[in-house]
Amino acid sequence: MEFHRGRLFDHVHLRVRDLEASRRFYAAGLAVLGVPIQRSGPQMFQVDELYVSPADAEGPVSHVHIAFQAEDRASVDRFYGAVLAAGGRDNGAPGERHYHPGYYACFVLDPDGNNVEAVHHGPAHKSAASVVVTTG
Repeated sequence: MEFHRGRLFDHVHLRVRDLEASRRFYAAGLAVLGVPIQRSGPQMFQVDELYVSPADAEGPVSHVHIAFQAEDRASVDRFYGAVLAAGGRDNGAPGERHYHPGYYACFVLDPDGNNVEAVHHGPAHKSAASVVVTTG
């Protein structure tokens, strides 16, 4: 088995009220960023390190802020349009933010009210697209 991992998190697990609404929202936005749904079934879907499943008696609906890296400003703009069209609600249109020079982001609430951000930090060089972890 082979996994591609980022910088800090092993995974993030969201619990949602309506799995299909969340699947449409995340599939639309993350397709813009070039990250497809990897696994999908009636009780969950997975996109990179993000796992989404229905809330139940074992865990309530999540309420978090998550941010996805975008390759450029145009990707942030397209992400914003795609997730609004897929059921998201505006929580901050694309634009420069005061966090640091070059921080360009948008904020959208997903169907459960999670604050979802797409961000481009300005020109940068990545040493690799992902970290590859091979198991077994």
